[in-house]
Parts: sequence; C-alpha cells; structure tokens
Amino acid sequence: MIFYVVELLDDWNVDVPSWKYPGNLESPRVSSPRFRNDSKMSRCYSTGRFQITTPNEDPYLAVTAKRNRRITASDLSRQLSSATGTTVSRQTMYRRLGHIGLYAHRPVRCIPLTATHCRLRLTWSREHALWSPQQWSCVMFSDESRFSLQSDSRRTLISRAPGTRYHQENTIERHRYGGAGWLVWGGIILGSRTDLHVQSVTMTGHIYRDVILEQHVRLFRGAMGAEFLFMDDNARPHRANIVDECLQSEESTVWIGQHTHRT
Repeated sequence: MIFYVVELLDDWNVDVPSWKYPGNLESPRVSSPRFRNDSKMSRCYSTGRFQITTPNEDPYLAVTAKRNRRITASDLSRQLSSATGTTVSRQTMYRRLGHIGLYAHRPVRCIPLTATHCRLRLTWSREHALWSPQQWSCVMFSDESRFSLQSDSRRTLISRAPGTRYHQENTIERHRYGGAGWLVWGGIILGSRTDLHVQSVTMTGHIYRDVILEQHVRLFRGAMGAEFLFMDDNARPHRANIVDECLQSEESTVWIGQHTHRT
C-alpha cells in the first residue's frame, strides 16, 4: 500500500522525504521482475505466455479441421504431434480452433437423397411451376416426423463456424433413429391445415387408414370434391394394400412422392 501512495505522490511531483519511508525500506523499489527496478512502480513490457504452436502449424490445424469436421481435439493434437513433433493439450487445441471461428457443435441430421430423388423432384417442380393459386388450393401436402426422446448424435461433435449450421459439410445423412420417441403427422392446404396427430407407436397401414385417412383426410376430400389432390410419400405404411383399397373407394387422386396416381 505504501508503494502505491509513493507512486501517486511522485506522479503529482510531490517531494517525499526519506524519513517518511519505513525503517526497513530505503526506497519504493521492488525486486519483482515484472516491474522496473526504479523509483516508480510500473509493469515491464511482456509478450505474454509463449505460444506453443508456430505460425506455420496454425494453418495446418485449420486446414485439417475443415477437411475433417468430425475430428476431435484430442485426435487433432495427436495428428499434429506425429506430423510436426509439437505436443499441445486438448484445451489449447480448442483455443486454436476458436481463433479461426470453428467451435464444437452437434451435427444436423437430414434425410439422405439420391440422385434419382433430386432429379424427380426437379422434374415435378418444373411441371407445376405455372400452376395458379386456385389449382394449388385443392392440393393437400402431408408428412409425418418422428421426434426421438434420446440423443441421436451419440456424443459426436463437429467443428463449424457460426451461421453454417445447415451447410452440407456440417450435416449427416440419416433417416433411422433408435430409442423411444413420438410420431407427429400433419397436413397443410392453401389457407387451412389439419389437426396434428401425435402417437407414441410406429405408423402402420391400419393406423394410417383408420386414423389419418378416415379422420383427417376424408373431411377435406368431402369438402372439395373430385378436384381434391392428396400428396404423401412412398413410405411402406402409405403403400399398404389396405390403404390403396381405401383410396380406390374414395376415387381420389394421390400424389406419391413425384408421381401422380388416380385411384
């Protein structure tokens, strides 16, 4: 505390007689190497802690992490050690990746699409690009989604920059999830929608016919008449024989994926 008072008085150009210092201190000098050894108490210039990785190794880490987004910090540290002989900790590796904007996140799961799927979807979109709002008002789009109650990432993290969550290199194609979950079905139409159907069991052909078609789709079919179009995908429960028989009895047009079938 005395050192700070003496430094403050010295900054104000106030003479401090020597008898003001305690008997065991002849001057406000300190022996710590962090401070200058003079009459003032000021911190010496320091560059901070020595950086373990070199400027040539940092770009190597950036390129390696971007090429393999699923590589962990520990694996990246071992790979650097085998390539250059430099050993760094996992926490240091996290900081190096953070300097280039890469942070650990869970990957986004998406449904895998083949080249045939993409081609058929593009063809279907071009065929109906000139449809009027009145024509689209008779089309019902439906789909169901399964929400898993357990983590599907299995603790698999990727390195990505903020704002790139849905980029192709940050997604994992997968359409099967294990564990318990809930299945939600819904249908949308221009200006309206169906009620959401939620169930904890797997969708079957009987449930799809008795619940989805009979309780939800038939209401819109009766209100719109023969112009009604119902679109679903080619999932196995949707193409069961009992479902096809139900649709044939209704004499409605069904879009299955990218193909139109009148039943």
